[in-house]
Amino acid sequence: MSVEGAARIVRELTSRGYNADRETVAMIADSERPAAVLERVLRETPEDALVIRPELVRSARAAVDRAGDGTGGDGRSDRSSDGSERRLGPMPDSGSAPEDPSVSTGTDPERPSDGGGGSPVETKGSEPPDVDGEDRRETESESRVADRETVERETVERGDREVEIAGDMTGASTGTGEYRDFVAVFRDRLDRLGSKLKGRVNHRPASAIGSMPGGSEAGMVGLVNDVRSTASGHWLIELEDATGTFPWLVMKDREYAGLVDELLFDEVLAMEGTLADDAGIAFVDSMYFPDVPRTHEPSTADRPVQAALVSDVHVGSREFMGEAWDAFADWLHTDAAKRVEYLLIAGDMVEGVGVYPGQDEELDIVDIYDQYEAFNERLKGVPGDLEIVMIPGNHDAVRLAEPQPGFDEELRGIMSAHDPRIVSNPATVTVEGVSVLMYHGRSLDEVIAELPAEKASYDEPHKAMYQLLKKRHVAPQFGGHTRLAPEEKDHLLMEEVPDVFHTGHVHKLGFGKYHGVLAINSGCWQSQTDFQKRNNIQPDAGFAPIVDLDTLDVTVQKFS
Repeated sequence: MSVEGAARIVRELTSRGYNADRETVAMIADSERPAAVLERVLRETPEDALVIRPELVRSARAAVDRAGDGTGGDGRSDRSSDGSERRLGPMPDSGSAPEDPSVSTGTDPERPSDGGGGSPVETKGSEPPDVDGEDRRETESESRVADRETVERETVERGDREVEIAGDMTGASTGTGEYRDFVAVFRDRLDRLGSKLKGRVNHRPASAIGSMPGGSEAGMVGLVNDVRSTASGHWLIELEDATGTFPWLVMKDREYAGLVDELLFDEVLAMEGTLADDAGIAFVDSMYFPDVPRTHEPSTADRPVQAALVSDVHVGSREFMGEAWDAFADWLHTDAAKRVEYLLIAGDMVEGVGVYPGQDEELDIVDIYDQYEAFNERLKGVPGDLEIVMIPGNHDAVRLAEPQPGFDEELRGIMSAHDPRIVSNPATVTVEGVSVLMYHGRSLDEVIAELPAEKASYDEPHKAMYQLLKKRHVAPQFGGHTRLAPEEKDHLLMEEVPDVFHTGHVHKLGFGKYHGVLAINSGCWQSQTDFQKRNNIQPDAGFAPIVDLDTLDVTVQKFS
């Protein structure tokens, strides 16, 4: 089945308001008279149906085969309901050779490397055997039968698969904006992340350390309250816990001095060292982050199955790359994508309204509900048998403060194509035993702004993600550019280590592995905006990272 053939069929179905899975599209495209079969299917599908089922295609194919003249077995020609000729354009016959999609490995000279995660591998169809005449036709026929049997078998297996969601706080917001909420969220953060650190140091509360004699060995776990340099070039770090604050001095010539420039306010940290003679300060000997254990071994799927990770679609923007998205949707219907069973979208489905000054001048669709309607139409183009999980982003119609709850019922009703699972930002989705932490990535702006370029940059967004993994929190710094909502529980910390960390927001493609965790920022589907031009930002648009869940290897498909 060619990409072109699948695309024509999908376009015709979605234009009538129907969804279809890959088996349905393949059965139509592989028939001897695909145009006749498609017209028969469209005539016989009830108007209130949403999904074209394979059983209906089988019935239509049988009827067209019996007629042998394209009449569908009832003497009617291939005409639409209004009597006009169907204009589907030339449809490929069943012997058409598959087309290779455009592929990007992400390793060309103008693109950042994967930061140590290994080079992605291009995926292309294998060459057919060197046979001629009848042998070739028999081989192709047997191959098509085998492919259909494989698709049917996999469809049965998909009916039994489960998608588990953890950390979805939609409908569970408790914050009122009062002072006690701020106290509660920081205490929860300190308690839960602190428990991962207290075993590494001889922990004492700040108030107890202040009463210890000079020269004593001390250890403390706390939130970073302040970081400043001294006149001598040393670093003074003030840690805070529930009992108070205590200052820790990092000498400029010690090995830990190089870690000071990684610190963000409000992250949880552990230090141990020696108290000064007057016990008013401690000299740092060791510094610990919650971090991902170096011994961490990620879980993988027990069968060859893939997930497509995308974000920042931005439907409604004049710069939305509709042709690239449609090419991606078409590719998902081909044999090259037959192992892609999951589509994970990390926010910014639409461009939004009033997100930034002057945005109205860059909108192609000015009504927010119309934007979501248009996004839903684009979503119809992907195979109906995909499991889809979506979280909101800062351009979406939810509260801006994080954690962001999932969309309200009205927007969920609009985005009904394929019945996607809509959860909060962040949330963890486990597919095939692989846990994927999905976070839109607003805090990456802050990490990149605060840390040195070699440790966090827009050109290598995955390295900024490494920092969040190290801190075990997706947005540790409060009061900066990232708006945070105080809750009784800190929904933004990483209590469990994910196998995959998926973000978007910065419109840059980058991926690599940090202590076994695959960190991947998936780029966008929006070409360069005026704002990005003014700030010299060149987006990585029209890319679809594909993750092999059984190996956690990444291949990047390019559609722009």
